[in-house]
Amino acid sequence: MKLKTTDARRPFVFVNMAMTADGKIATANRKVHSFGSPLDQAHLYELRATADAILCGARTVEISHSILGNGGEKYRRLRLKHGLAEHPLRVLVSGSGSINPAAEIFQKKFSPLIVLTTRRAPSANLNRLRSLADTVKIAGTREVNLRSALGWLREKWRVNRLLCEGGGELNEALFRAGLVDEIHLTICPKIFGGRTAPTITDGRGFLRLADAEKFELTSLDRKNGELFTVFFRQKPRKPPGNFFPI
Repeated sequence: MKLKTTDARRPFVFVNMAMTADGKIATANRKVHSFGSPLDQAHLYELRATADAILCGARTVEISHSILGNGGEKYRRLRLKHGLAEHPLRVLVSGSGSINPAAEIFQKKFSPLIVLTTRRAPSANLNRLRSLADTVKIAGTREVNLRSALGWLREKWRVNRLLCEGGGELNEALFRAGLVDEIHLTICPKIFGGRTAPTITDGRGFLRLADAEKFELTSLDRKNGELFTVFFRQKPRKPPGNFFPI
């Protein structure tokens, strides 16, 4: 199986998210964040098995208690079949460097853990992160410059395929920077509602229709009441920014 990559000076970026029928990725109080079926969970690990690295916002990892692992022996073998390392590289994004040191991801040492942050992160936060992560990369002054950071991941860590698993603000920053090549979106038959419930793209958003990122639906599959969709990016536009502020 030949995996899609990009010839640009950055990895091929694909986003995987599950959302409710009303577009929410968690409840308004953010206490319910995992609601997809076992089939959707398997889909997540299958996608991870095609990625050199997984990118995630620090707060999302804390809330979900995720360790960004390979999913077990079945998916470890699938990764090897794809010519990848047994475990994906794990990349967290936090502009302030304020990640809970007790987060479960720091307790598991099966693959390198990288934190992307900024110069505004207090020295105490940076020192703490350096004691927890394998590498702390300062990639911006006030906000994480995602285009620069992704280029560094490609050059330094040989990341050709990068899977982003949210949350909404990191996703939005990637879309706003014109860095997302493909979207895998599972639509689940649930309604959460809530004005403050997070969506797959929060953050600043686009103010004009002309600026919106455009994608083409390339796959639609209904399984056990869920819709598994794939969207591929249309002709790239000139991105207005490359930054992730949180």
